[in-house]
Amino acid sequence: MDIFDKIKKTMGPLGQYGKDAHGYFMFPKLEGEISPKMTFRGKEVLTWSLNNYLGLANHPEVRKADADAAAEYGLAYPMGARMMSGQTSKHEELEAALAEFVGKEDSYLLNFGYQGMVSIIDTLASRNDVIVYDSESHACIMDGIFLHKAKGGKSFVFPHNDIARCEKMLEFARKRATETGGGILVITEGVFGMAGDLGALDKIVALKDKFEFRLLVDDAHGFGTMGKTGAGTAEHFGVTDGVDVLFSTFAKSMASIGAFVASSEEVVSYLRYNLRSQIFAKSLPMPLVIGALKRLELLKTQTELKDNLWKVVNALQKGLKEAGFDLGKTESPVTPVFLNGSVPEATQLTMDLRENYSIFCSIVVYPVIPKDQLMLRIIPTAVHTLEDVDYTIKAFAEIKEKLEAGAYKSDKIANIL
Repeated sequence: MDIFDKIKKTMGPLGQYGKDAHGYFMFPKLEGEISPKMTFRGKEVLTWSLNNYLGLANHPEVRKADADAAAEYGLAYPMGARMMSGQTSKHEELEAALAEFVGKEDSYLLNFGYQGMVSIIDTLASRNDVIVYDSESHACIMDGIFLHKAKGGKSFVFPHNDIARCEKMLEFARKRATETGGGILVITEGVFGMAGDLGALDKIVALKDKFEFRLLVDDAHGFGTMGKTGAGTAEHFGVTDGVDVLFSTFAKSMASIGAFVASSEEVVSYLRYNLRSQIFAKSLPMPLVIGALKRLELLKTQTELKDNLWKVVNALQKGLKEAGFDLGKTESPVTPVFLNGSVPEATQLTMDLRENYSIFCSIVVYPVIPKDQLMLRIIPTAVHTLEDVDYTIKAFAEIKEKLEAGAYKSDKIANIL
């Protein structure tokens, strides 16, 4: 059989909607300056779908740092992988600054968050080691675990934030690790990026009194938004020392590209010399490194950015709850709005929001969430206003009323042509 034959039969759970949804519901184009107001299909929309938590994307100091670095170095320098010819003092400076900020001995830069997490898991866990992980872990964690299984490794999953079941899985893992002579790696997230709830880091760390394991935390959405200084969810819970390996990306609060992993000097040194995805990849370009240094500086010194973010978050979430909306268990800026409805209803509702209310936010449907449920995912930022919040709450109240009245009932997804 031709390997492409299967494509003719199915394009996948999301791809099946591609012909009807491409360019509107999936792969939409937002144009103009990154801000709460952008252009979608020639029309200005209030945008709630950008992971620009602190508003740094168009901060004047950030734009200047990016531009100056690009003018001085271009995008090619340094040329080659870090280990061979791509090392610079600026890369080392950023790593030291990140490590100090999150309370770890050292850190290592990664070109991409997704591939970085996959490689961290692959490098830390051998076939004799056992992984225990939260069931709602991000796709990058799951792919890392799939790779671990492909090597012959064993893993155990516990229901989302269910500490009793986590403890049970640790018992299984301990038995298995004793048989193989390996260790145990527990993986969870600081902030779960889809539903906005926090990983139970304090409770997981407490299990170290009973079990011997190391804890890896993906804090992509917590870095910059959680904790007194913005150092992340471990700081929020007061368990920085209990998190053995901390990962985060620059794609959220830092409004850039790239990532880092922080841990003890020994662990970071091991990762530095063994992460295949970095050893065989070009070094992070200098403008991104210098830009990240400026972003980190502003994250630490302009505390009003995080304060403004939470002012918007609190107003939005309070207002939506008072209007009768189900926001799940979010404790972070990520604001999911859960509604009951089918995929066609979701598209009709979303089209109404965008075309008649000029509000752009992400729509999430099955298979990401259960069937007959839909989720509007709102990402507040420090540069949104309370007027934006008030308008959005009123618009959402109207679309909810329409949904419950059956106004969006349809057997087909919305016609966007």
